[in-house]
Amino acid sequence: MEKRALITGITGQDGSYLAELLLEKGYRVAGTIRRSSTETLERIEHIKSEVEFKHADLLDQTSLNNAIKEFQPSEVYNLAAQSFVPTSWTQPILTGEFSALAVTRMLEAIRTIDPSIRFYQASSSEMFGRVRETPQTEDTPFYPRSPYGVAKAYGHWITVNYRESYNMFAVSGILFNHESPRRGREFVSRKVTETVARIKLGLTDSLSLGNLDAKRDWGYAKDYVEMMWRMLQQDEPEDFVVATGETHTVQNLVEIAFNHAGLNWKDYVKTDPAFLRPAEVDLLIGDAAKAKKLLGWEPKVKFQELIELLVDADLEKLKK
Repeated sequence: MEKRALITGITGQDGSYLAELLLEKGYRVAGTIRRSSTETLERIEHIKSEVEFKHADLLDQTSLNNAIKEFQPSEVYNLAAQSFVPTSWTQPILTGEFSALAVTRMLEAIRTIDPSIRFYQASSSEMFGRVRETPQTEDTPFYPRSPYGVAKAYGHWITVNYRESYNMFAVSGILFNHESPRRGREFVSRKVTETVARIKLGLTDSLSLGNLDAKRDWGYAKDYVEMMWRMLQQDEPEDFVVATGETHTVQNLVEIAFNHAGLNWKDYVKTDPAFLRPAEVDLLIGDAAKAKKLLGWEPKVKFQELIELLVDADLEKLKK
């Protein structure tokens, strides 16, 4: 039987890598896109002809119902969200609509149209916030420190609720930070690597950052989307932490990026209070032991390799 997957957020970093993976596995793939005057399809330009598009908006129940009725997916991956944490303070209500209530809308669409559809929800390590224990596992209590983290915690629990209330195959992947050359430029990893490339090419002369001591668990997005797929192939629906189990400071990231370009970071980096969050998350480090044990998953790309890969990609892009 033909497998069909519907991806919300297909034009984003994770959506584009997931679409590639599913196409390779022989899936028929559709992505939801909002009707807008400018379509940003650059991340999926190379596979555009192999993917179907459904016009749907996470804020509009009817459009989600129609997308599911028309395409009849066997799997739905909900990756769309307002995903930039700093924006969640300036647009807290929109963040709640997109990253929390939209999850309920999608679950309702599946429940009413075809409850046999398997559902994946993109949860986030930002739900742990001010962490209750280190490293963080599937059982660590949440203490989100941003409107984004709060919205994601709602999305996570409503997924659990539908699984337990309606016996649906609905799971959440608690993904820690994951990067790639397709990561948005506003995120600290790409902000650093792109600025390093610009400094190297003489296009700019400094980099302004917030908290250099913040610690994160950074992995490679391409490794992480494979875990999303594996989670929907299990016999029983379960949630998983997806992480490398290693933590690095923003300063580590900066040092590796500048070193790779043959530059001394201390000559270029300035700290700017404007980039500090109202409530900081100081330490995130995930324990993916369950993912390894039950699904045989572990990350392939290590931190240094990842940052060097990003610098190289940004240098190449800017040279063009």
